[in-house]
Amino acid sequence: MSISNVKKKKISVICPVFNEENTITLYYDRFQKAMACLKERYQIELIFINNCSEDNTMPIARGIHSQNSSVQIISLTRNFGYQSSVLCGLNFATGDAIVVNDVDGEDPPELIPKFVELWEKGYDIIYGKREKRPEFLGLTLCRKIFYRFTRAIADNDFILDMAEFSLFTRVVRDEVLKTKTSFPFIRNELAYVGFRQIGIPYNREKRIGGKGNYIGFAGMCRMIKFAVAGILTASTFPLRLTFYLAVPLLLSNLLVLFVYFLSPENAPLPLIYILNTMFLIIAVTFLSAYMARVYKNGIQRPIFVVDWQNTILNTHPAT
Repeated sequence: MSISNVKKKKISVICPVFNEENTITLYYDRFQKAMACLKERYQIELIFINNCSEDNTMPIARGIHSQNSSVQIISLTRNFGYQSSVLCGLNFATGDAIVVNDVDGEDPPELIPKFVELWEKGYDIIYGKREKRPEFLGLTLCRKIFYRFTRAIADNDFILDMAEFSLFTRVVRDEVLKTKTSFPFIRNELAYVGFRQIGIPYNREKRIGGKGNYIGFAGMCRMIKFAVAGILTASTFPLRLTFYLAVPLLLSNLLVLFVYFLSPENAPLPLIYILNTMFLIIAVTFLSAYMARVYKNGIQRPIFVVDWQNTILNTHPAT
């Protein structure tokens, strides 16, 4: 049987975009060149997830689609955030393998064929392991601390220096989608599901154009919010920490109470008051954070909402 008569496997590439009018065309051209070596063996599907961009991102994406029908567009009703847009792409991707790649070019699409090569060798999850970054050294250090701290307290496996830039099979995608949470943390779910995994070290590159969404004070706030939300998803250690602190504090209170009955003037009451107050502040903070997450999960609002009037999509959501 000739190769032309054999149905090709499909690779779906999910690419979230938000106000990327200066990068989307540059990325598409680069993506096409990077994937040229795979087109004889695979169907290639590129899915832009438009997070309700306010510039010319959508018209440019429509122009690319008019030239290449394998380029799909899913437009959301508002900016639901990066993780939610990736989750949206996972729901609609129909490929035998799914890739997540950002439009800014910092995670080079030229690495995708290497991902595919390892997929062909039987790996289920192939991820980019970020090494060097073209950014301020202090910011890189903060990222390193975040990854290592999260791994140290994570309830399950957490892969160091991994982001969403990865390739994984449809089976892995189906398992990831089974997790229902108000804050999807895709990299944590990929580590959790297991399967056969391998990382490819690489150096992040500079943006191919435009400005990133994580610059300045506002960008720093978004990164801190993402880090806190990620920890809440990956770990229950802060909740357990209240128990770990409560046990010695309870013993200390009993000891002070015993000393107070024997010799009231020697009992360190101010110190124990301070310790108790600090414990209450810590406990209430952690409990409030997790209760807020439980509340949001309980409401079960949709993680994303598709704007079908502005969506060009020939695929169907995963079931």
